[in-house]
Amino acid sequence: MLQEPMDVLTQFPVRKSKKQKQAFREKVQIYAASLGYECTVEKGSLGARNFIIGDPEKARVLITAHYDTCAVLPFPNLLTPCNFWPFLGYQLLLVVLLLAVPALFGVLIGLLTGNADVGYWCGYLSVWVLLVMMLAGPANKTNANDNTSGVVTLLEIARTLPENQRGKVCFVLFDLEEAGLIGSASYRSAHKKETDRQLILNLDCVGDGDHIRFFPTKKLKKDPKRLSSLYKVCGYFGKKDILVREKGFSVYPSDQANFPYGVGICALRESKAGLYLGRIHTGKDTILEQTNVNLLRAALITFVSQEGSV
Repeated sequence: MLQEPMDVLTQFPVRKSKKQKQAFREKVQIYAASLGYECTVEKGSLGARNFIIGDPEKARVLITAHYDTCAVLPFPNLLTPCNFWPFLGYQLLLVVLLLAVPALFGVLIGLLTGNADVGYWCGYLSVWVLLVMMLAGPANKTNANDNTSGVVTLLEIARTLPENQRGKVCFVLFDLEEAGLIGSASYRSAHKKETDRQLILNLDCVGDGDHIRFFPTKKLKKDPKRLSSLYKVCGYFGKKDILVREKGFSVYPSDQANFPYGVGICALRESKAGLYLGRIHTGKDTILEQTNVNLLRAALITFVSQEGSV
């Protein structure tokens, strides 16, 4: 039984199989109902199950996070969402590795068998095996940041949001983000009219890092009035800060990309190369800072309270 949002970290650390996801949703439904919320499970493409807390039609704001667990990888999924060249370089490195490793394997098989065709097909099939393992391989059992942190923060906001503000917000836990944003794409298709106007605040990897950034979509950047409302909850809080990344290069590949007025929210570390997100998709993803949860809870509740009535 969930007693508080942080219990997700210990009670439901892996949410990848159908059985694991169902068990998680059932307990969250009981927990949310105890807080006075109505919950629904909505079917989507390829078996996705989106979990909805509140009324998706009347809400002015959606607060979202994906709850599915990624596959474990031998290397971290490094992101530098504010730095173009490191971002591009790492993506190219992944492509090279994805092609080079199977190619070397194919050459080796070809030499061992003395048959180039056998080597070719072994290398070709290895590429597809690697792709499948990246998307649907064994679950990463340590996923405190990606994305238990987003789930915990969403539930903590739901828990502490004043009752007189609940009509403005709907909370959505997306499924199959790791397989290609499938759950959020399904939700967008099912609720196109509502999401054409709603602001979507998407929490993804918010637990590890001192620099919390809001990444608005292109359409939101062109709406000064809506964008300015985000700045009201930004600031510096000791060694931590919450800021909007409006200008310059910014790419954060997550569920907010499927919505016109989406905002990707993440926590980043800082190095000489700039802000980055690391550790995820590996056994090193073990950090979920309660301070980050508390900061975002306070910021987003303040944001909701300042939004006009539906």
